[in-house]
Amino acid sequence: MVRDRIAARAPHHEVNPMTDQLDRRGTGLHVSDRFEEVMARIGEIDPLLRAEADANEAGRRLTPRVEEALHASGVYSISMPRDLGGLEFSPRQVIEVVEALSRADASTGWVAMTLQMAIGTTAAYLGREPFAEIVAEAGGRALAAGQGTRPGRAVPVEGGFLLSGSWQFASGLLHATHLHTAALVEGSGEVRVFTLPKQKATIVDDWDVMGLRATGSVDYHCDEVFVPTEHTYLATTTEPLLGGAVFRLGLANFAGIQHVGWALGVGRRLLEEMQRVAASKTGTPGGAGVDSAEFHADYAHAEATLRAARAWNMEVWADIESTLSAGGSPSTEQETLARLALSHVTSVAREVGQIVYRWAGTSALRGGDLNRVFRDLHGGTQHVTSGPGVRHGCGRKLAGLAPDASWVFLALVDPA
Repeated sequence: MVRDRIAARAPHHEVNPMTDQLDRRGTGLHVSDRFEEVMARIGEIDPLLRAEADANEAGRRLTPRVEEALHASGVYSISMPRDLGGLEFSPRQVIEVVEALSRADASTGWVAMTLQMAIGTTAAYLGREPFAEIVAEAGGRALAAGQGTRPGRAVPVEGGFLLSGSWQFASGLLHATHLHTAALVEGSGEVRVFTLPKQKATIVDDWDVMGLRATGSVDYHCDEVFVPTEHTYLATTTEPLLGGAVFRLGLANFAGIQHVGWALGVGRRLLEEMQRVAASKTGTPGGAGVDSAEFHADYAHAEATLRAARAWNMEVWADIESTLSAGGSPSTEQETLARLALSHVTSVAREVGQIVYRWAGTSALRGGDLNRVFRDLHGGTQHVTSGPGVRHGCGRKLAGLAPDASWVFLALVDPA
């Protein structure tokens, strides 16, 4: 069984049905009692993640030591359905995990969030037998990565589809065993997500960027690659074949959870770095800036806005969790607030970065942790989940100008 395979390779991930909180699929939201255990493991590897960050960046991918530490920590199981021995964390639990990883290293947090989300949702939406085939193809330890905001093309053929296209920003693909990628189906016009061994794609190692260099977010191409129908699912689905209520969120909302955690973690790390700079400069002739009332006020503002953004996101997701626990799905208003809260915390993290960069002075110019985190921040805050279109849609909905509209991925769509 798939569950046995996963448990065998990750003994800490198995579920004890007598102690783990149990809410079956279609009824309530599972809140894992393994959360503190995973967070403790992340705390244990935090020094390693920080120490390896420069080497990650130099190699444009996570180092083998970081790769193995992440596997051992259990983070790749946090969005895996419990039906398969996964931990299936609740949204706020996922946010805190990604926050902690991103606080240690922005690129590590980014890779981990994409890989664990992709493999977990792949399992939930494909179902038991197709996912068992994927695990077997991977030799027992499957991870998925890919891109879907600019779909490729899929031509229906007997038993499946011929997949073609070029995609960018495949974060974590260098560490994955499989691609999960979106394509528009010729004839029907539907968008499906396709899962296939990454060896069937041509990977272009072209990730030469300012920030998030260690994510290895490379391009890839497919040319009429056959993918069986059972290894695909509708990109808009909110009906999991495995797992509980959390998978009723759908891909877009699931992605939003990850990016909230990332922005919070990087924002907090920036303030930590500013504390170190301030401690080294205070009381010195060159440290007059950090001893000024203006710096104190700016730092207080950064602290307050980051904490407020965190509190609002947790409030929004607590409300959505209540809906899931009651057996429902998020309303359009709840989805709107979730998208707006993500956009807001992303903007706050960017503002925190500007404040820190200003007061750190020349310390921010030189190579080192602060310089790297600042560049990673500006890579991550460009993500489409917090783009102008999302914010415009939120404003239109909340202003009452689109009463019947609903969200389709990242677009607020009026009824036909």
